[in-house]
Amino acid sequence: MIKINYLFFLLFLVSLATITFNSCSKKDDDKGKNPHTYDEGVTINGVKWATRNIDEPGTFATNPEDAGMFYQWNRKKAWANTGSVSGWYSGNLSGTTWEKQNDPSPHGWRIPTLSEIKTLFEYDKVTSEWITVNGVNGKKFTDFISGDTIFFPACGSRFFSGGTLVGVNVNGFYYSTTLHESKDDIVYYLNLLGTDASTNFGNGGTDGYSLRCVKNQGY
Repeated sequence: MIKINYLFFLLFLVSLATITFNSCSKKDDDKGKNPHTYDEGVTINGVKWATRNIDEPGTFATNPEDAGMFYQWNRKKAWANTGSVSGWYSGNLSGTTWEKQNDPSPHGWRIPTLSEIKTLFEYDKVTSEWITVNGVNGKKFTDFISGDTIFFPACGSRFFSGGTLVGVNVNGFYYSTTLHESKDDIVYYLNLLGTDASTNFGNGGTDGYSLRCVKNQGY
């Protein structure tokens, strides 16, 4: 009887050690991940979104409510989210999609398509509301089934003519990779206008908009 109890005790110690080791290993792995290049992401209606905007190319903003940087369509150049800028590009849109070499998304992520943005507006699967997070206005989308949420801050934009900053904390615009079907110089985007939200199209991609990426398949 004593031998049996001793055996169970040994097995218990081995199991406890394994659990402790795995737990510590997971914490060590998490500590090793750079918060500016790593994001857990959240799945809303089947699409896995990053929880933060893109900041400098290859990095995420620090917090979900942070603006990150502004980008023109199919260009990797990042523009500041405050103040004035110099050297603004006012030329014509180029390309027929957002090319991989121009994608500023961190590794394993990419700019969403129009179809992926539209999944946020399937109202039988996703709800949305205009909220304020740490003084920043924006739209929160919630998955019906999981209850998971994602927040898009209203960062404003930079106007195509000269890069003037407009609409901060009132409007928000997020580029897709998709051009209009019959207007090859017009781009689709996620539009946060006041308390409303929709997909829309306009400008020739030379406005500076925010970017929120989605997970690449295989990652």
